Amino acid sequence: MLSAMIARVQPSVAVVATFAGVVGPASGARGQTPVESSAEVRFQLDVHVPQAALLAYVPAGFTLNVAAQGAAKDANLRVVFIDRMTVHKPDGTPVGGGSSRLVYLVVPVRDPAGSNAQLVIGGLTDEPADAPGPFGVYLPAATHTVRRSVAGDTGADVESQDWTFRAATGEFLEMHIAFVRAVRNRGRQADVKFYSARQPDFFQISRQEQVLDILRNVTTTPPDRVREFSFRAGGGSYAALFDGTERLLSWDNILWLSRTVLVP
Repeated sequence: MLSAMIARVQPSVAVVATFAGVVGPASGARGQTPVESSAEVRFQLDVHVPQAALLAYVPAGFTLNVAAQGAAKDANLRVVFIDRMTVHKPDGTPVGGGSSRLVYLVVPVRDPAGSNAQLVIGGLTDEPADAPGPFGVYLPAATHTVRRSVAGDTGADVESQDWTFRAATGEFLEMHIAFVRAVRNRGRQADVKFYSARQPDFFQISRQEQVLDILRNVTTTPPDRVREFSFRAGGGSYAALFDGTERLLSWDNILWLSRTVLVP
């Protein structure tokens, strides 16, 4: 039996800093000032939540940009679980403790200029120094657990992930999944603009490369490699978004993501 495990269980903590969920073609963001870089493992859920609840987070001048076809069809919210394994300043020294874990909520939008972008509307983090974070929306996780394990004793590698984040104010985001792993093509480097829902004139550019593996999708219907799955979310300010009518649309394992954050 071949097995490997990464496990982190910590009793309390807080919030994180800045990162992307879905990439697009690299744009004219060259020449921005780098803030930090990170190497990350992620799991992304594409979800459709009640539009009325979602619009309460969208600032004036921004509009929803929901795909009408393809793998992201109908997804108006992305729940992205992130293990920031290493985080560094531009000079190569670690940021804070050098790593952190979080989950954030991002909305596909068009900004006031009509460009594709992501709007960060919320999140929970295990890093106290990151609350409320650069976007002003992260909550400290009063409790959190992150576990990932891989077993390769049945002819195929099966990975299990458990993510649990809960805020003292009641918000929570939890996921368990087990799936058969695969290696996919490496994506091209892309620049993605991330805005703050609380401070809509503030944005960061995430310049990133990743390897994305879609495990299950209700539109493109690839071979379903999910063996176990559960997802719970809601409480506090998230109750209206996750009221029991939300629909899961895509289950995306991001094997690795290399990212540099830039600002104007």
